[in-house]
Amino acid sequence: MKRILVPTDFSVQAENALKVAAQIARKNNSEIYLEHSLNLPSHINDAGPAAALPEAIYFIRLAEKEFEKILELPYLEDLDIYEAIGHGEIYDDVKQTVEEKDIDLIVMGSHGSSGFKEMFIGSNAEKVVRTSKIPVLVIKNEHKNFEVKDFVFATDFSEECRQPFDKAQKFAKDVGAKLHLLYINTPSGFKTTTEANAMMNNFIKGMGVENYTLNIYNDTSVEKGILGFARENNAQLVGMSTHGRKGISHFFNGSISEDLVNHAKMPVITFKI
Repeated sequence: MKRILVPTDFSVQAENALKVAAQIARKNNSEIYLEHSLNLPSHINDAGPAAALPEAIYFIRLAEKEFEKILELPYLEDLDIYEAIGHGEIYDDVKQTVEEKDIDLIVMGSHGSSGFKEMFIGSNAEKVVRTSKIPVLVIKNEHKNFEVKDFVFATDFSEECRQPFDKAQKFAKDVGAKLHLLYINTPSGFKTTTEANAMMNNFIKGMGVENYTLNIYNDTSVEKGILGFARENNAQLVGMSTHGRKGISHFFNGSISEDLVNHAKMPVITFKI
Protein backbone atom coordinates (compact mmCIF):
# COMPACT_ATOMS: atom_id res chain seq x y z
CA MET A 1 0.00 0.00 0.00
CA LYS A 2 2.12 2.84 -1.33
CA ARG A 3 -0.39 5.59 -2.13
CA ILE A 4 -3.46 6.65 -0.16
CA LEU A 5 -6.03 9.18 -1.40
CA VAL A 6 -8.02 11.25 1.08
CA PRO A 7 -10.80 13.40 -0.46
CA THR A 8 -11.47 16.38 1.77
CA ASP A 9 -13.96 19.20 2.20
CA PHE A 10 -11.90 20.45 5.19
CA SER A 11 -14.58 19.28 7.64
CA VAL A 12 -14.01 17.53 10.97
CA GLN A 13 -15.16 14.28 9.37
CA ALA A 14 -12.60 14.63 6.57
CA GLU A 15 -9.90 15.24 9.16
CA ASN A 16 -10.95 12.08 10.99
CA ALA A 17 -10.26 10.20 7.77
CA LEU A 18 -6.93 11.97 7.31
CA LYS A 19 -5.82 11.00 10.82
CA VAL A 20 -6.51 7.35 10.03
CA ALA A 21 -4.78 7.63 6.65
CA ALA A 22 -1.73 9.12 8.39
CA GLN A 23 -1.52 6.19 10.78
CA ILE A 24 -1.81 3.67 7.96
CA ALA A 25 0.80 5.60 5.97
CA ARG A 26 3.30 5.48 8.83
CA LYS A 27 2.94 1.72 9.18
CA ASN A 28 3.36 1.12 5.46
CA ASN A 29 5.67 3.95 4.41
CA SER A 30 2.91 5.28 2.15
CA GLU A 31 2.36 8.60 0.41
CA ILE A 32 -0.86 10.55 1.02
CA TYR A 33 -2.68 12.42 -1.72
CA LEU A 34 -5.06 14.98 -0.24
CA GLU A 35 -7.66 16.19 -2.74
CA HIS A 36 -10.29 18.89 -2.54
CA SER A 37 -12.97 19.22 -5.23
CA LEU A 38 -13.98 22.86 -5.66
CA ASN A 39 -17.60 22.12 -6.57
CA LEU A 40 -18.06 25.77 -7.54
CA PRO A 41 -21.47 27.42 -7.02
CA SER A 42 -23.70 27.08 -10.07
CA HIS A 43 -23.83 30.81 -10.76
CA ILE A 44 -20.05 30.78 -11.28
CA ASN A 45 -20.11 27.81 -13.63
CA ASP A 46 -23.00 29.35 -15.57
CA ALA A 47 -21.31 32.71 -15.98
CA GLY A 48 -18.85 31.58 -18.64
CA PRO A 49 -15.03 31.34 -18.47
CA ALA A 50 -14.26 35.06 -18.47
CA ALA A 51 -16.73 36.02 -15.78
CA ALA A 52 -16.13 32.91 -13.70
CA LEU A 53 -12.35 33.18 -13.51
CA PRO A 54 -12.01 35.80 -10.72
CA GLU A 55 -14.44 34.01 -8.40
CA ALA A 56 -12.93 30.62 -9.22
CA ILE A 57 -9.49 31.94 -8.28
CA TYR A 58 -10.96 33.15 -4.98
CA PHE A 59 -12.17 29.66 -4.10
CA ILE A 60 -8.84 28.16 -5.18
CA ARG A 61 -7.01 30.55 -2.83
CA LEU A 62 -9.31 29.56 0.02
CA ALA A 63 -8.55 25.89 -0.61
CA GLU A 64 -4.81 26.59 -0.73
CA LYS A 65 -5.01 28.31 2.67
CA GLU A 66 -6.82 25.32 4.13
CA PHE A 67 -4.13 23.03 2.73
CA GLU A 68 -1.46 25.18 4.38
CA LYS A 69 -3.16 24.75 7.76
CA ILE A 70 -3.47 21.00 7.30
CA LEU A 71 0.17 20.51 6.35
CA GLU A 72 1.21 22.09 9.65
CA LEU A 73 -0.71 19.53 11.73
CA PRO A 74 1.69 17.59 13.97
CA TYR A 75 0.30 14.14 13.11
CA LEU A 76 1.38 14.67 9.48
CA GLU A 77 4.98 15.46 10.35
CA ASP A 78 7.55 13.62 8.24
CA LEU A 79 4.87 12.10 5.98
CA ASP A 80 4.90 12.61 2.21
CA ILE A 81 1.75 14.65 1.50
CA TYR A 82 0.67 15.80 -1.95
CA GLU A 83 -2.26 18.17 -2.22
CA ALA A 84 -4.46 18.70 -5.25
CA ILE A 85 -7.51 20.76 -6.19
CA GLY A 86 -10.07 19.16 -8.49
CA HIS A 87 -12.49 21.17 -10.60
CA GLY A 88 -15.18 18.59 -11.29
CA GLU A 89 -17.51 16.41 -9.29
CA ILE A 90 -15.80 14.64 -6.43
CA TYR A 91 -16.23 11.16 -7.88
CA ASP A 92 -14.77 12.28 -11.23
CA ASP A 93 -11.81 13.98 -9.54
CA VAL A 94 -11.18 10.93 -7.37
CA LYS A 95 -11.38 8.56 -10.34
CA GLN A 96 -8.89 10.65 -12.30
CA THR A 97 -6.44 10.85 -9.39
CA VAL A 98 -6.70 7.12 -8.72
CA GLU A 99 -5.78 6.38 -12.32
CA GLU A 100 -3.07 9.02 -12.72
CA LYS A 101 -1.33 8.41 -9.38
CA ASP A 102 -1.91 4.65 -9.15
CA ILE A 103 -3.68 4.98 -5.79
CA ASP A 104 -4.01 1.83 -3.64
CA LEU A 105 -6.60 2.95 -1.05
CA ILE A 106 -9.20 5.71 -0.61
CA VAL A 107 -9.98 6.86 2.94
CA MET A 108 -13.15 8.95 3.35
CA GLY A 109 -14.91 10.56 6.29
CA SER A 110 -18.57 10.26 7.22
CA HIS A 111 -20.90 12.37 9.35
CA GLY A 112 -21.84 9.68 11.84
CA SER A 113 -25.23 7.97 11.72
CA SER A 114 -27.25 10.38 9.61
CA GLY A 115 -24.23 11.31 7.52
CA PHE A 116 -23.42 7.68 6.83
CA LYS A 117 -26.93 7.18 5.50
CA GLU A 118 -26.57 10.32 3.41
CA MET A 119 -23.17 9.22 2.21
CA PHE A 120 -24.26 5.90 0.79
CA ILE A 121 -27.69 6.76 -0.52
CA GLY A 122 -27.71 9.22 -3.39
CA SER A 123 -24.75 11.47 -2.56
CA ASN A 124 -21.51 12.26 -4.36
CA ALA A 125 -19.55 10.25 -1.81
CA GLU A 126 -21.74 7.23 -2.49
CA LYS A 127 -20.69 7.49 -6.11
CA VAL A 128 -17.05 7.31 -5.07
CA VAL A 129 -17.73 4.03 -3.30
CA ARG A 130 -19.87 2.73 -6.15
CA THR A 131 -17.47 3.60 -8.94
CA SER A 132 -14.13 2.98 -7.23
CA LYS A 133 -12.09 0.07 -8.52
CA ILE A 134 -9.89 0.15 -5.42
CA PRO A 135 -10.76 -0.33 -1.74
CA VAL A 136 -12.59 2.51 0.01
CA LEU A 137 -12.28 2.83 3.79
CA VAL A 138 -15.07 4.87 5.40
CA ILE A 139 -14.35 6.46 8.78
CA LYS A 140 -17.21 7.56 11.02
CA ASN A 141 -15.45 8.81 14.14
CA GLU A 142 -12.11 10.08 15.34
CA HIS A 143 -9.53 7.33 15.86
CA LYS A 144 -6.51 8.66 17.72
CA ASN A 145 -5.13 5.15 17.66
CA PHE A 146 -6.38 3.29 14.59
CA GLU A 147 -5.54 -0.26 15.57
CA VAL A 148 -7.40 -3.07 13.82
CA LYS A 149 -6.91 -6.37 15.62
CA ASP A 150 -10.11 -8.03 14.37
CA PHE A 151 -11.34 -7.44 10.83
CA VAL A 152 -14.68 -9.00 9.85
CA PHE A 153 -15.08 -9.74 6.14
CA ALA A 154 -18.71 -10.62 5.37
CA THR A 155 -19.25 -12.56 2.17
CA ASP A 156 -21.50 -15.12 0.52
CA PHE A 157 -18.39 -17.18 -0.42
CA SER A 158 -19.28 -17.12 -4.11
CA GLU A 159 -16.57 -17.41 -6.78
CA GLU A 160 -16.90 -13.75 -7.74
CA CYS A 161 -15.87 -12.75 -4.21
CA ARG A 162 -12.46 -14.39 -4.43
CA GLN A 163 -10.74 -11.33 -5.90
CA PRO A 164 -12.22 -8.88 -3.35
CA PHE A 165 -11.29 -11.31 -0.60
CA ASP A 166 -7.71 -11.42 -1.85
CA LYS A 167 -7.60 -7.62 -1.54
CA ALA A 168 -9.10 -7.87 1.94
CA GLN A 169 -6.34 -10.30 2.92
CA LYS A 170 -3.69 -7.85 1.78
CA PHE A 171 -5.33 -5.01 3.69
CA ALA A 172 -5.51 -7.16 6.84
CA LYS A 173 -1.78 -7.81 6.59
CA ASP A 174 -1.03 -4.13 6.05
CA VAL A 175 -2.85 -3.15 9.24
CA GLY A 176 -1.80 -6.24 11.21
CA ALA A 177 -5.33 -7.59 11.71
CA LYS A 178 -6.77 -11.05 12.18
CA LEU A 179 -9.31 -11.77 9.45
CA HIS A 180 -12.68 -13.23 10.40
CA LEU A 181 -14.53 -14.57 7.35
CA LEU A 182 -18.25 -14.43 8.02
CA TYR A 183 -21.26 -16.15 6.50
CA ILE A 184 -24.66 -14.99 7.71
CA ASN A 185 -27.14 -17.83 7.79
CA THR A 186 -30.67 -16.49 7.31
CA PRO A 187 -34.02 -18.28 7.02
CA SER A 188 -34.30 -17.37 3.33
CA GLY A 189 -30.86 -18.75 2.48
CA PHE A 190 -30.44 -21.35 5.17
CA LYS A 191 -27.52 -23.79 4.98
CA THR A 192 -26.75 -26.61 7.37
CA THR A 193 -23.51 -26.36 9.33
CA THR A 194 -22.03 -29.08 7.15
CA GLU A 195 -23.00 -27.27 3.93
CA ALA A 196 -21.71 -23.92 5.18
CA ASN A 197 -18.40 -25.35 6.37
CA ALA A 198 -17.86 -27.16 3.07
CA MET A 199 -18.62 -23.95 1.16
CA MET A 200 -16.23 -21.86 3.25
CA ASN A 201 -13.38 -24.37 3.14
CA ASN A 202 -13.74 -24.73 -0.61
CA PHE A 203 -13.64 -20.92 -0.95
CA ILE A 204 -10.35 -20.46 0.90
CA LYS A 205 -8.65 -23.43 -0.78
CA GLY A 206 -5.57 -22.22 -2.63
CA MET A 207 -6.01 -18.62 -1.40
CA GLY A 208 -3.00 -18.71 0.92
CA VAL A 209 -5.03 -17.40 3.84
CA GLU A 210 -3.17 -16.69 7.06
CA ASN A 211 -4.28 -15.55 10.51
CA TYR A 212 -8.01 -16.10 9.98
CA THR A 213 -11.15 -17.73 11.33
CA LEU A 214 -14.23 -19.12 9.55
CA ASN A 215 -17.55 -18.17 11.06
CA ILE A 216 -21.26 -18.92 10.62
CA TYR A 217 -23.70 -16.58 12.32
CA ASN A 218 -27.46 -17.16 12.39
CA ASP A 219 -29.82 -14.20 12.25
CA THR A 220 -33.03 -13.02 10.65
CA SER A 221 -31.23 -10.76 8.16
CA VAL A 222 -27.73 -10.33 6.80
CA GLU A 223 -27.27 -6.80 8.13
CA LYS A 224 -28.36 -7.75 11.64
CA GLY A 225 -26.05 -10.75 11.53
CA ILE A 226 -23.03 -8.68 10.51
CA LEU A 227 -23.69 -6.14 13.25
CA GLY A 228 -24.35 -8.83 15.82
CA PHE A 229 -21.21 -10.78 15.03
CA ALA A 230 -19.05 -7.64 14.91
CA ARG A 231 -20.41 -6.47 18.27
CA GLU A 232 -20.00 -9.82 20.00
CA ASN A 233 -16.42 -10.15 18.77
CA ASN A 234 -15.43 -6.53 19.46
CA ALA A 235 -14.36 -6.06 15.84
CA GLN A 236 -12.77 -2.77 14.81
CA LEU A 237 -13.50 -3.04 11.09
CA VAL A 238 -16.13 -4.57 8.80
CA GLY A 239 -15.41 -5.30 5.14
CA MET A 240 -17.56 -6.42 2.23
CA SER A 241 -17.46 -6.75 -1.53
CA THR A 242 -19.60 -4.85 -4.00
CA HIS A 243 -20.03 -4.73 -7.76
CA GLY A 244 -20.81 -1.18 -8.71
CA ARG A 245 -24.39 0.06 -8.72
CA LYS A 246 -25.83 -3.40 -8.28
CA GLY A 247 -23.60 -4.13 -5.32
CA ILE A 248 -24.09 -0.85 -3.49
CA SER A 249 -27.83 -0.93 -4.16
CA HIS A 250 -27.98 -4.51 -2.93
CA PHE A 251 -25.89 -3.84 0.12
CA PHE A 252 -26.93 -0.37 1.21
CA ASN A 253 -30.29 0.48 -0.24
CA GLY A 254 -32.72 -2.28 0.55
CA SER A 255 -31.60 -5.88 0.76
CA ILE A 256 -29.01 -5.05 3.40
CA SER A 257 -30.93 -2.41 5.31
CA GLU A 258 -29.84 0.91 6.71
CA ASP A 259 -29.22 -0.79 10.05
CA LEU A 260 -25.74 -1.70 8.88
CA VAL A 261 -24.66 1.74 7.75
CA ASN A 262 -26.47 3.69 10.47
CA HIS A 263 -25.66 1.52 13.44
CA ALA A 264 -22.18 0.17 12.77
CA LYS A 265 -19.81 1.89 15.17
CA MET A 266 -16.64 0.73 13.50
CA PRO A 267 -15.20 1.74 10.12
CA VAL A 268 -16.37 -0.02 6.96
CA ILE A 269 -14.23 -0.93 3.95
CA THR A 270 -15.51 -1.98 0.52
CA PHE A 271 -13.77 -4.02 -2.17
CA LYS A 272 -15.14 -3.97 -5.70
CA ILE A 273 -15.73 -7.27 -7.49
